[in-house]
Parts: sequence; structure tokens; C-alpha cells
Amino acid sequence: MERKTGFISHESYFWHDTGNGALSLPPGGWIEADEHGESPKSKRRIKNLLERSEFIENLQIIKPKAADREEIEKIHEPSYVEKVKNLSDANGGDAGLAALVGRGSYEIALLSAGGTMAGVDSVMKGEVQNVYALTRPPGHHAEKDQGMGFCLFNNVAIAANYAREKYGLKRIMILDWDVHHGNGTENIFYNDPEVLFISLHQELNFPPNRGFIEHTGTQEGEGYNVNIPLPAGTGNAGYKYALEKVVAPIAEEFKPELIIVSAGQDANVFDPLARMMVTAEGFGEIASLVKGMAETLCEGRLVVSHEGGYSAAYVPFCSLRIIESLTGLKSKVTADPYQEVMEGLPVNILKNDQKVAVDEVIELQSKYWNNLKVNHYG
Repeated sequence: MERKTGFISHESYFWHDTGNGALSLPPGGWIEADEHGESPKSKRRIKNLLERSEFIENLQIIKPKAADREEIEKIHEPSYVEKVKNLSDANGGDAGLAALVGRGSYEIALLSAGGTMAGVDSVMKGEVQNVYALTRPPGHHAEKDQGMGFCLFNNVAIAANYAREKYGLKRIMILDWDVHHGNGTENIFYNDPEVLFISLHQELNFPPNRGFIEHTGTQEGEGYNVNIPLPAGTGNAGYKYALEKVVAPIAEEFKPELIIVSAGQDANVFDPLARMMVTAEGFGEIASLVKGMAETLCEGRLVVSHEGGYSAAYVPFCSLRIIESLTGLKSKVTADPYQEVMEGLPVNILKNDQKVAVDEVIELQSKYWNNLKVNHYG
């Protein structure tokens, strides 16, 4: 019997309460109260679209289990974990820099990390061919000792460490295509040669002064941290170029035993917290390329863990195309309903500034990776 793509979600994920605000700012002063940017809306609408289109029937539903505090503290400082718990048990607050905790968020964050861990278990045991974990709160900004950017516990880092300890893996690749730099994951594995971290992100976005190409790791981990900052306006063609020219050659040389993706769909055309131009079809192509890497290099072992994406209208279609690519099947949603709105945008044109940005990464990283081909001729 052919293995399905696993799907992980839980109603509790939508109950993580970030309060009100406007985008990422709290209300007050001249900021009128509105729905916070990291509300459950876009994530719930992903699940709704899967159900409305009946595509969820093609997926194997996996129930998440809350991570133990011990697993969390293998990645995060105990004092930070206690801070999140105390805020959660009281009336909420900020666990760092815009890392909002509501009442009960601690338990939900444990379940979110446990969702990505459940994905690792299902893939490593061969129960599914790959997994999409619709987790919330997100995690990739959370550092060892502080939350940041809506993230409380670093789901993918916790899951990667879990995979290493439980299954004895020595080479895990984390690919972060969220439009904001995955500073937390970088912070956690910066001197670790067993975890290759690659971040595709919009340059000079959030967090400030992070994600530069010169940040390549330290000590034994030097060369195992790869930042690919892309200029504003990068669309499908720019991401495809980065994946084919940087990510795929490095992955082939690294030979991961498992690939985990921090999947933020906030590089989409309509996202309010970014200025990129990836379409739903583009996200499908990105996922297809990464799935191909997993099938070639690690028997298809691929866990995709949801991160950001703040256009509640469009993110569901981006995530649907990703999940279609993971399954190899097509849904009833045959056309992008926003296609007409995007007519004329250069989403499939590789602009020179995008090519130059990627080529600079190749030039720098080629001293660590023999598979990277430096183009001296433009």
C-alpha cells in the first residue's frame, strides 16, 4: 500500500491568543485596536480549504502529542521556559521581542513542538511518505533564551534534536523558506556540524541585522550555516534559482538523513509583512524541488512545519499547493483565484539583482562546499 502524506493539526493551535493589535504592534496611542497579525485566521483557513476541497481525504491524519518540558529544555534555557509558563499561567505578556503569550499558550506551545516531533516519528518509522504539520505558535525566531517575532519554542529545532537523539541521525538539514530570517534556528545550531541550516529570506527584513551571508557558523559548525538573503521583489524565478544553484548542490554534498522545513508562506505576493512575489504555484514548485531532494538523498524523509504567513486570504492557497506537491496529487482547486490580480507582475522573471544576490552566496560558500559552481562570467 502506497504511503500517504501525513497532516498534523489540532484545534488548540487556533486557541493560542495573541490578543489585539495592528500587524505586529500592540494597540495604544495612535494604534487603533485590531486583530493581531499573528492571529489564527490564516492557519484555520488552510484547514478549512483542505476540508472544503475534500483534499484532506488524501492525507493521513496524525494526532500531535505535547512535547515534554525536558525536550524543550534541551533547546531552550530552563529559565526562559519557566518565564513562558509563568506568563501563560497568569494573564499573558511578552516573552521577548514580540513573542506574545496568552493564557494557556504554554501548553499550546508544547503541543506545537510536539506536532513537529510527531511528524519526525511518522516519517522515520515509514508510516507516511512525508508530513505537513500545521503548527501554531510558530517557532523559528525563538532563540535559546528568548522568544521573538511571534515565536515561543523553536519547533523545528526541538524536532531536529529529537530526531538526532531518538533515531541516531548525524546529518539533518533544516531549510527555512519563511520570508524572515530564521535567527532562532541559526542561534541554536550555529556551532553544530550535524545540523545544516539554510535560510532563504528577504534581505534587511526582520529581525534587524541578522541573516547576512557572512554568518556561516562557528567552531565545528563553520560552513554549516547558509544564509541566502534575497532582494525585495523576488518571485518564483528567484527562489527557484536559489534552490537549484545553492540549496540542491549543498544538500547533495551534505547527504542529509532527514530534511525539516520551516515553511512560512509570507514570501507571497500579498503578505503585509514582506515585499516578495512568490505565488501559490511558486510555493508548489518550491515544495516539489525540496521533495525531490528528499527522495534522492534521504528516502523521501521530509517534515514540513508551518511558520509564518499573514495574508489570510492567500496563504491557504499557497499551503494547498505545497501539500499537493508533497502528495503528488492535484486538488479540485485547479486555478489560483488571484491569478488575474497578479497579471503583469514579474513573478517568473529572474531579475539581475536576484541573480547577483544568489551568486554572492555561491562565491562565499564555495570554500565550504565543492559542489557549488562559481560563475565568473555573469
